[in-house]
Amino acid sequence: MRARALPLAQVVAGQGHTVILVLPPWDNPADSGRTWSEGPVRVVNVALPPRIPVLGHMLLALRLLLAVLRLRPQVVHAFKPKGFSALVAQAVLALQALGLHREVRVVVDTDDWEGDGGWNDVEPYLWWQKRLFAWQERWLLQHAPAITCASTQLVRMTAELRGMETGVAYVPNGGAALARVDPAVVSTLRERIGLPPDHPVLLLYTRFVECSPQRFTRLLRLVEERGACPAVLVVGTGLRGEEAVLSAGVGHSGVRLPMMQVGWVPTADLAAHLALADVALFPMEDTLINRSKCSVKLIDLLSAGVPVVAEAIGQCGAYIQDGMTGVLTAPGDDAALADAVVDLIAAPARGLALGAGAAQRIQQEFSWHRVAEPLVQVYLPA
Repeated sequence: MRARALPLAQVVAGQGHTVILVLPPWDNPADSGRTWSEGPVRVVNVALPPRIPVLGHMLLALRLLLAVLRLRPQVVHAFKPKGFSALVAQAVLALQALGLHREVRVVVDTDDWEGDGGWNDVEPYLWWQKRLFAWQERWLLQHAPAITCASTQLVRMTAELRGMETGVAYVPNGGAALARVDPAVVSTLRERIGLPPDHPVLLLYTRFVECSPQRFTRLLRLVEERGACPAVLVVGTGLRGEEAVLSAGVGHSGVRLPMMQVGWVPTADLAAHLALADVALFPMEDTLINRSKCSVKLIDLLSAGVPVVAEAIGQCGAYIQDGMTGVLTAPGDDAALADAVVDLIAAPARGLALGAGAAQRIQQEFSWHRVAEPLVQVYLPA
């Protein structure tokens, strides 16, 4: 919600509209019942019911629906076509079929493929949750009056499900310019992490959904075999401890590149960590999840001016212009990825130019104000 719904809401609110973000704080119980403002957007967290399996979920969905309807909205924009937000969208559409709340326009946002072949295959959901999420996603993408999609792959899949492109809008994720970090702060951070002072830094910024730890190990071996000796900085953790698998794999493979893992860092510290990088390696394996997603991590890297080497999968090609704002390689070509990393390490001036071009393009072509332009038109009645 903070990475996508909130910045879009702030743009719309800044245009003079009243925008309220209503959340079910299932993952943030400390926010239960709390209300605050994020700039022009009011954030309302419904009160959590007792955590009783299934019944607690149903009660929370009902509280969320009632909280939304009490606001008497003209538009309900449900972010994620699954779970609580999907239940609210489906409930409003069901009420409209009964002749109630027909003044409300229901819009559904999708920024990942959630069902079979997507996050259902990755997340440890219960069997009934997987069936529910897969059904919710397909039903809403077919029947909601309007859909906003974060990737061109999701636009295509949604249009195929609906049998038409009408009502489908492309709204990719945006980025904001990151504040420039004092070089003294970066130097201190480098020393604290233990990065060798005489090595360039190769950054892996990942949840390991984009790329397996085994493939990262192979790529690092190829980089080393080509004569480069960067220090490897890993920012992020996997869903199932993949960062430990990477560490063990590097040790067993004989790769001698120094590697430091810092896990996830607070948002306030992210810019300083990204500023440590001379090159970022961002492989994207050819999976439905990667083709469908609009990676916030990739946008973070480009916004920070980090030269990125990535594969031409999904939205990577939308954000990176090969040779101008980064380097794109053919999917699955490990040798090309390693060659590109080594070339940028050997030519730091080229890396700086690519990074500067990337940051400028994000600000010009993918600012939140720019990507949110279709929204008001989407919100108007058909």
